Amino acid sequence: MPQNDTLILRVALEHEKSIYRDIEVEASKSLYKLAEAIVAAFGFDFDHAFGFYSGLTPAKMMREHPKYELFADMGGANAGVLSVKKTKVIQTFPAVGHTMIFLFDYGDGWHFRVRLLRQVTKVAKVRYPRVVARQGE
Repeated sequence: MPQNDTLILRVALEHEKSIYRDIEVEASKSLYKLAEAIVAAFGFDFDHAFGFYSGLTPAKMMREHPKYELFADMGGANAGVLSVKKTKVIQTFPAVGHTMIFLFDYGDGWHFRVRLLRQVTKVAKVRYPRVVARQGE
């Protein structure tokens, strides 16, 4: 993928799929930056731990790999868990349609389904990440 590409990801509340944000992010940015954008797009404070998970159901979420957690960057992750700060968005979402679960705040358990909609060419003088579509409050 060229370095001048961006990805547009649909981020929907897991139990309210009619509530979503389409977020455009540079393909070369980290999952940490994507997490910041998701949290901001839904109006949360970025003050809790989070992770991205391959398992798309609650039963499979913590068992399937790959998984990426902030804990890996803090030195407290289980074996096999990868970094959100060192992993690029394009590594995690390599093809259109690829989907993961984003879990924010392990206590309250905000689950979001994140799916790659498309990749597009970066536009000069545009600030990324940005919300390009939204539905619901």
